[in-house]
Order: sequence, then C-alpha cells, then structure tokens
Amino acid sequence: MATATDGAPEADIAAVYLAGADLPVELAMLTEAVAAAGWAPKSIVDNDTLALLRAGTDAPDAVAVVCGAGINCVGRAADGRTVRFPALGPITGDWGGGGDIGRLALWHAVRAEDGRGPATALSRAVAAHFGHATATELALAIHLDHDVGARLGGLAPVVFQVAAEGDDVACSIVRKQGEEVATFAAAALRRLDLTGSPADVVLGGVLRSRDPLLFEAIHARLAELAPRARTRVVTAPPVVGAALLGVDALGPAQPAEARLRAWSRS
Repeated sequence: MATATDGAPEADIAAVYLAGADLPVELAMLTEAVAAAGWAPKSIVDNDTLALLRAGTDAPDAVAVVCGAGINCVGRAADGRTVRFPALGPITGDWGGGGDIGRLALWHAVRAEDGRGPATALSRAVAAHFGHATATELALAIHLDHDVGARLGGLAPVVFQVAAEGDDVACSIVRKQGEEVATFAAAALRRLDLTGSPADVVLGGVLRSRDPLLFEAIHARLAELAPRARTRVVTAPPVVGAALLGVDALGPAQPAEARLRAWSRS
C-alpha cells in the first residue's frame, strides 16, 4: 500500500487487496475511501485472493484458494472469463477457515465428553487452549460471552497438532478441510470449463504449511474432480501479489516483476 507525506502522493498507484472485500457495494466503499486517502493519483481495490492468484502463477488458466479466518476462491481462464464467490461464510456455503475448524473441533470435543461421540484427545486440548477444565465448560463460557467464541479460530493449530499425533477425530477434521479446498477449486474450474485442462490451483494462507494429511486429502479430491489440475503453494508474502497487480496496471511489468519476485525470495 502506498503512503503519503505532507499530502503528496509517494507512488503512481495504490494497489490495495483486502480480505473481506467481497461484494460490489463493499468494493465501491473501499475504493472511495482509498481514493480519498490520497496515497496515489490512481488506485485499485479488490479482494486479497486475486493477489494470491497473481503471486502464485502466470498461467492463463488458474484458480486460487486461500484459507485464513475464512476461505475464498477466484479463478480465470485464458479467454478472459473470471469466476468469484460471495465468500460470506456458512450462509454462502463456505467451510474451511480457521473459525470453521475451531467450531467443529469444539463440537466433537463436547460430544466426546458427554458420550454422544467417539473419544478424542481434542476434548482435553481444546479446553486447555482456553484455560478451561473441560470442553463443555468452554462451550458454556462461549454461550455467556460471544467474544470467547470469536477466538475459536485459534484452535486450528491445535487440531493439526492433535491430528499429527494420530487422533482419528482430529484427522477427520483435517481431511474435511482438504476436501473442501479441493471442492472449492474444482467448482471454480468447472464454471470456467477447465476441469479437463492442466490448470493451476494456487493455494495460500494457512495452506502454506503443506501439512501432509491436508495435502493428501486435497490431491485425492482433485484427482477425482479435476485430474489434470496442478497445485502450487504460494510462499511469497501476500503484498507481492498486490504489488505485481499494481505494476500490471501501470504497463509493461517485466523488469519490475523480476525484482519483486527476487525480493520475495530473499
């Protein structure tokens, strides 16, 4: 993002790519706010998943999936068509972000304690993460204070750790996330008529961890739905994609792109 000193713009363009910038009305408001800030004479505002896609591949046929607090996907085809999703959480069919994993982990943990579900080490781990004696005690705390519930996304690393120790329930959650990532990517490829093409599937956010169980699930599901798809994990900082898109908007980008990619690897 460009900054300004003494009211004078320091850049030719401000390329701002944000999580949660999903709907046209949101983009319009954010674009107006960025323009009013005066960071640069020209500005671009859009969703951060587009920056991930730009950073991850130059292939004309490609989709990108990002997992953080939530999950989102975008895609493009060589003929110029694009695909996007509302990405508003459960109300738009989304599952796979940190909050989703945390809520499902707590669901399993409580059911294990009261006998409705199989035993799982998540019961102890979930409770301990929040400083409670039991998962049920944590659930009651969330009922009384929604701010506690807003922190459930912090359980995602706990779930992956318990899964790495071989817990069946935790492993099922990790596999579910992998299947959802692949299903999201395949839906975008299908809408672009690319399920039979060697398109790139760019993965970012927490997917950079390359967790073996998670990626086993991703690849298995993609093999069913888009067998020629190629996964690519973005390790560059998110700002690289935004910078590349800003340079694209200014014109021929080859020298600047090479410098940006070299910087991201340093």
